Amino acid sequence: MKRIVMGMAAAMSLFASGALAADLAAKPYVKAPVMVDPVWSWTGFYIGANGGYSWGRSRSDVTYTNTATGAIIVPPAGSITSASFDMNGAVAGGQAGYNWQSANWVFGVEGDLNWSDEKGRAIFSCAGVAPAGGPCLPGLTFLPAGGLAGTTLTIDQKLQWFGTLRGRVGILATPKVLFYGTGGLAFGEIKTTGTMTGFNPGGVALASVGSTSTTRAGWTVGVGIEGKITQNWSAKLEYLYMDLGRFDSGPFTLAPAGSTIATNVSSRFTDNILRAGINYEFGGPVVAKY
Repeated sequence: MKRIVMGMAAAMSLFASGALAADLAAKPYVKAPVMVDPVWSWTGFYIGANGGYSWGRSRSDVTYTNTATGAIIVPPAGSITSASFDMNGAVAGGQAGYNWQSANWVFGVEGDLNWSDEKGRAIFSCAGVAPAGGPCLPGLTFLPAGGLAGTTLTIDQKLQWFGTLRGRVGILATPKVLFYGTGGLAFGEIKTTGTMTGFNPGGVALASVGSTSTTRAGWTVGVGIEGKITQNWSAKLEYLYMDLGRFDSGPFTLAPAGSTIATNVSSRFTDNILRAGINYEFGGPVVAKY
């Protein structure tokens, strides 16, 4: 009996060994896949959108002219001929550009076009002088009731839109995070609306409104940070300083006809822009290293 049991155990052991060997032969060893290291490429065309807020500043001077003689009026004491005022508001727009990556450096060009709600107001005056009104109320032989203020000009300025065309140079802090500087051409349209109040030579109060628009070219510089969300999508935060230089508005005159005083406005506009944006890059697929 004992011999029978030992024989059966030996046979079963032999069968199990054969089955395991057959199983191993049927399922050959497969090498585990190699780990890949994604390479984040910044080279390629991209488009995107941006939005933010802007703190603009207009520094404006007013010149008064006697339209009958063409002479420049020298405003008396108490007149206001210069003002510096804020032109703040929201901005939003779109951008497009191209990047070249070389090791940890990224070079590029970018253009953008933006809507603006930046606007501000200033009030100027050419003071009346008793008893005849003085040079700010030409033609009057008396100072009308309420005419001590003389001729007043209120201007409302608004940046209608602006754009830039800039170069960009940046360095990668990590494969996905870019710090960059930027600078180049800036341009935009500024609308100036002037409201004049004063008197005609007969002492009748007058008021009139006029507006002019001008498109100016200037310069801009700034800095920013941009980070990859995926290989194709990135987000950025950017600051720009923009200077559109000096421009003239007017002349603004009193209507109906009868008054002989006009005003011209000379302004310089600068801007501080802070905005966030998102870009989509038309780049190639992620490259893998083995």
